[in-house]
Amino acid sequence: MANAEHSRRPAEVLGATAVGGTQARLRAVRLVLWLVAAVLAVRQVTVVLTTPRGERLTDLETWVGPQGVLHVSGSLYDSTRFTGTPFGGLVLKPLTRSAEQALGWGWTFGSLLLVVALGLVAARALPQPVGRRTALLAAPVAVSLLMLSLPVRNALWLGQTSIIPVLLVLLGCFVAHGQRVSGALIGLAAAFQPTLLLFAPLLWFTGRRHAALSTGVTFAALTGLAWAAMPRDSYTYWVHHMAGVGLGGPADDLANQSLHGALLRLGLHGPLEIGLFLLLAAAVAVLALRRAVRCARDGQLLLAVGITGCAVIAVSPTAWQHQLLWVLLTVVGRAGRRASDRPVWPVAVVLVMTLPVRMLLPDMAFLYPVRDNIVLLAALAAATGVPFLTRTSPYYRSPVPTRYADPVPARFHWVPLLPFLRRVLTRPNLLLELLLIRVTYAAYAKVRLAATGGSISAGRARAEEHGQQILDLERFLHLDIEYAVNHAVVKIGWLREFFDFYYTSFHFAVPLTVLGLLYWRRPVDYRWARTSLGFATLLALVGFWLYPLAPPRLMPTLGIIDTVHGVQDFTKPDYGTLTALTNQYAAMPSLHFGWSLWCGVVIAIVAPRMWMKALGLLHPLFTCAAIVATGNHWILDAAGGAVVVGAGLALTCLLQGPRARTVTAAAEVSSERPAPEKDRTPS
Repeated sequence: MANAEHSRRPAEVLGATAVGGTQARLRAVRLVLWLVAAVLAVRQVTVVLTTPRGERLTDLETWVGPQGVLHVSGSLYDSTRFTGTPFGGLVLKPLTRSAEQALGWGWTFGSLLLVVALGLVAARALPQPVGRRTALLAAPVAVSLLMLSLPVRNALWLGQTSIIPVLLVLLGCFVAHGQRVSGALIGLAAAFQPTLLLFAPLLWFTGRRHAALSTGVTFAALTGLAWAAMPRDSYTYWVHHMAGVGLGGPADDLANQSLHGALLRLGLHGPLEIGLFLLLAAAVAVLALRRAVRCARDGQLLLAVGITGCAVIAVSPTAWQHQLLWVLLTVVGRAGRRASDRPVWPVAVVLVMTLPVRMLLPDMAFLYPVRDNIVLLAALAAATGVPFLTRTSPYYRSPVPTRYADPVPARFHWVPLLPFLRRVLTRPNLLLELLLIRVTYAAYAKVRLAATGGSISAGRARAEEHGQQILDLERFLHLDIEYAVNHAVVKIGWLREFFDFYYTSFHFAVPLTVLGLLYWRRPVDYRWARTSLGFATLLALVGFWLYPLAPPRLMPTLGIIDTVHGVQDFTKPDYGTLTALTNQYAAMPSLHFGWSLWCGVVIAIVAPRMWMKALGLLHPLFTCAAIVATGNHWILDAAGGAVVVGAGLALTCLLQGPRARTVTAAAEVSSERPAPEKDRTPS
């Protein structure tokens, strides 16, 4: 017995050591995340307080500044600049005695503290059971997401009070002891934003009826207090403006992400719009409350609060950007039975709430109705459409796992394989892929435009100097064929038109087609191909940033004819076309050629027939001819494009190992081989 107990001790020690090491790593990660949150908070304070006065805290200045609404005799709503309730005005009036500068600092730091408190409460309210890793990391992640979110940034910039009602509701639902205190906090929030009374039915139908009654009583008492103190303002707000309708900016402004604003932007007006808005608002409220009640009874109260808040956004007459924080709370909901589908909803919510809409959707006319109402659509999806899983579902904690290829050893022992780049054997979620590709390309475009200072002319002299360097190097290597090829093609009309069409049309069409076909027909090969393209593009961005280069068509003394964009007027500071869309001096390396070479290599690897491989390899050859003939790139730009594509493929192979198809085939072959003779011999 003593020997048995002694034999267990090493295993127990090793287990305890492993657990201790895991906890230490988690604590280190948590510390890093808190540092990230602190950096984001400092950045927000710096951005606000370093902005010239008159351009920051504009709403706060409008209310309590020297000439603010709260100083002017008469109604608060005479100018329609004050959008708060009479109770909000009653609370803000004492602040008008504070010094303006001190109020600005105090308001900004106070708002940051409210954001931190909001993140801590939300992290504490996560649906149980919560793993150790989630429990340790939830708070800094929540605070960081809040700091990055557009509603918080907008509220800090404007000096708005919109963080306070959200925090009051969360405090009432998750922190307050006793139903009466809970209802009082939510009623106080409704006194600032009346549509938050929608939380009263949620409380009632989830069995917290005393809290629901307390919410109504508190709201009525505070509203009555404001009516007694400010009768004229209260009449104007509640009767004349029908609970604030028409206050602030125009209701059809893009910043108003309510159903009312969306209907106005779609061209509906008058009684038809009002009737349709009331009908849709009632339907959304009923559906959202039913979903929220089910989630609350299922133990997912934070998700229920987020769903109800999304319904508040939709049914409010005006839901300005700083009031849209409720959508971010629904990130805790779990949707999707497969593990590959699980990240779609949280990723979509985070992107919608943190990135400008232009980064999410391209600038196309038929997408304008979606772009103009993207936050409203996210709120409606959360309130009425997304199939959130219940905690009793077998997929809630154990989704259908993603099939991966067998792990392979690293190429070099000192280079670890990256787990998130493992080879998948199944098709990834299409919506998630489209979101990531779109956001990545938008970031690429922004970095490319900023590579010379954010404008086309900012690095003109430097880019032309680099262009002369490239030309001198090509002359030394006897590669300076751009002028001869350009002028030869210009003389042949059909050839010029062919290369112009090839240059403008195939740059995006062919890579997207290759990615689409791989996704649909070769999911095993899709991820490594997509990853290698991402690495190549990232390396190209480094080249754009470090070495801005004027293409041959933008070299004033070279005499190259721009066959695509027309004759250039070199006397203009921003000569050239497409200057608002792309950086014309991002020529080295050439991604026109690089992406085409990537297409050719991928087709040559995965195509089943030789004629397909040969056809794929023709694409980079035609692209190289097109970029030189049209005057858009130097020969060495194409060489640079080949270098970044080769590096991207090499990095992918280094960090992922061999292709999944190769690994799978090798495993199948090895399993079919007979065992060696020595293995067959019984021991």
